[in-house]
Amino acid sequence: MTVHTVRVPDPRVRRLAAILYGYAFLGELVLLYPLYALLFSDTGLSVWQISSLFVIWSASGILLEVPSGAFADAVSRRLLLALAPLVTAAGFALWVLVPSYPAFAVGFVLWGAGGALASGALEALVFDELDRLDAAGRYARVIGRARTAETLGVLASIVLAGPVFAVGGYPAVGVASVLACLLAAAVATRFPEHRRGDAPVAAAAPAAGPAAATTAGPAATASQEWTGRAAEAGRDAGDEYGDDDLGWWASLRAGLAEAHADRAVRAAVLLVAAVAAVWGALEEYTPLLARDTGVAEASVPLLLLLIWAGVSAGGLLAPAGERLTTRGYAGLLAVSGVALAAGALLARPVGFVLVAAAFCGFQLATVLADARLQARVTGSSRATVTSLAGMATDVTIIAVYGGYGLLATGAGNGFAFAVAAVPYLIVALLLVTGGGRRSRGGPGRVAAGRVG
Repeated sequence: MTVHTVRVPDPRVRRLAAILYGYAFLGELVLLYPLYALLFSDTGLSVWQISSLFVIWSASGILLEVPSGAFADAVSRRLLLALAPLVTAAGFALWVLVPSYPAFAVGFVLWGAGGALASGALEALVFDELDRLDAAGRYARVIGRARTAETLGVLASIVLAGPVFAVGGYPAVGVASVLACLLAAAVATRFPEHRRGDAPVAAAAPAAGPAAATTAGPAATASQEWTGRAAEAGRDAGDEYGDDDLGWWASLRAGLAEAHADRAVRAAVLLVAAVAAVWGALEEYTPLLARDTGVAEASVPLLLLLIWAGVSAGGLLAPAGERLTTRGYAGLLAVSGVALAAGALLARPVGFVLVAAAFCGFQLATVLADARLQARVTGSSRATVTSLAGMATDVTIIAVYGGYGLLATGAGNGFAFAVAAVPYLIVALLLVTGGGRRSRGGPGRVAAGRVG
């Protein structure tokens, strides 16, 4: 009888994950989320003014995304993760203290800045700390659960916003949002951080060799293959600067150089943007799609909860998703795209089951694309490269906003959702016809295959 040893995660890995989950949950526990549009309207803003605020929000994030990633690489990722919710909290406080268009605009700039400070820094810190503990193969699992924690934070804010608003109106909702941000900042200070060049700390692991691969299991073997190919795929772009602790400008140049010079990194950046942007933009329009099914206004939140349940499930399925081959990943995108189009065109409440399933698949695909990117980056400017993917995603989201507005105005929300599924079918086709053929050593697992 063969005895398989179960590898118990290092306590330091569990501690890192617990801090990450708490930070992710508190960062999304913003009771202003479901009400800020009403706050703007009640203040007297027109639809055009509200739309302009969304543009300001997106533009601020895009402009600050990559510079903040380079700053995280040069200074401290943990510092930026602690500052991010504080900057966001200042914006929320401004909204409820002096509600007006200028205050809302400044608040959105601060919110965009807070998001940019955390974007890139969070993924880079988590991956490098896991790698330091010889647990980089757990990244997709950990980050997938973190995305689920974020979703739970959004759900909690939706549930709590109504009762808190009933008690104290917008000021009470604003205070609760600021407090959540302050708690997130406090949690961020507990993140471990070791700068590049610190001595690695090996976690308890099975002995090297064939036996180790057997006891670790197929998922761990795939992760080892994944990280090994990532190291082979690119060289440290920061080496040309001769210093592991790069300054801001050098970190920015190193990150951009790696994304430009390494074809695998560049393809991974584009994959993140292609997968995350479309469904990320469509999320804003799901209430309109729900209302078009004919349900009463009071029932719209129930359909939205169904979608968020699907998103939560997608994050939790990351460990299973790591076993997908490149063709399997392409199939995930294609099936999710078809489900999105079919559910939207059905124009009935039952169609939201398909839409929720599609969002589940898209969340899983996004987590896996992020994990692929982290495995491809080998230089010291990990946060910079990750922020570059975030900026590409934000730019694509704005394009989706514009395209959706044109399609929905002329043909309705269902048709616009269906058309938005087409990019996923195109990406799936490119993966099958191009990505798998260029993968070294065959298609392999989705984490190990090279796309581009």
